[in-house]
Amino acid sequence: MSQVAVAPQVLVLTGMSGAGRSTAAKVLEDLGFTVIDNLPPQLITGAVDHHGVTEGRRRLAIVIDSRGGLPVDAIRTAIRDLEQQGIRTRLLFLDADDQMIIRRYEENRRPHPLRKGSLSEAIAAERELLDPLKEESDTVIDTTDLNVHQLRDRIGDQFSEGTPLRPMRVSVTSFGFKNGTPRDTDLLFDVRFLPNPHWVPELRPYRGTDQPVIDYVLGFDDAREFLERVEDLLGFLIPRFAAEGKSYLTIGIGCTGGHHRSVALAEELGKWLADQSIDARVRHRDIGK
Repeated sequence: MSQVAVAPQVLVLTGMSGAGRSTAAKVLEDLGFTVIDNLPPQLITGAVDHHGVTEGRRRLAIVIDSRGGLPVDAIRTAIRDLEQQGIRTRLLFLDADDQMIIRRYEENRRPHPLRKGSLSEAIAAERELLDPLKEESDTVIDTTDLNVHQLRDRIGDQFSEGTPLRPMRVSVTSFGFKNGTPRDTDLLFDVRFLPNPHWVPELRPYRGTDQPVIDYVLGFDDAREFLERVEDLLGFLIPRFAAEGKSYLTIGIGCTGGHHRSVALAEELGKWLADQSIDARVRHRDIGK
């Protein structure tokens, strides 16, 4: 019999204003949750009783934001009380970086709910207020680089119920450190210790997907040993992450520009993952820059 995903009976949804709470709430409604917005934490247990969650009739999503302040202790108490009743309770936190939040507010022209000084000051105040909850969250989703459809998929994968559990998805991303590190990276490897094909004139026009660069990079003993050690590490980690219910594993491999070394090694790692029957996707973020 195939194993099925078991979603929480009560999901507490919070996070930074502008990080996608409204979108997430709509997705949860589509997944069969009854969604209550801006419920004071002191009323959570009463709402659970009222909506029949204790009898298993419904699943409840409670959206809590910073409009009325966030009594963290009251939220902790409510979650602890529910779990003592045998109700599966999870805390989902949505985040995004400050510049993306500012951009979203400028696009929709809505005021920040804290209304403290400038928009940047309000975001900083809210982040300080929410940090304790983020630290205690069961799931944190950074929406900075996610569109609406990607956010929907992430939440669906995490909190749908009665659908077959999918194997963990592994994403391998090559990148250039000069363009910044990828967000939401679980494991990050720096391969700038390898000789750089950029300084070989006949290889410079090629990329890590081209055979001359692949042969050059993999021609070094250190490159082959790096792959062997990473494969050993992933062989140890992936089944243990999966056993803990982790749905995604994101691996970043970086070199200077993201054109040669990281690309070639990401491709090799993707092939190895496929050989292990692991659902893996390889993306080269900076190969065209």
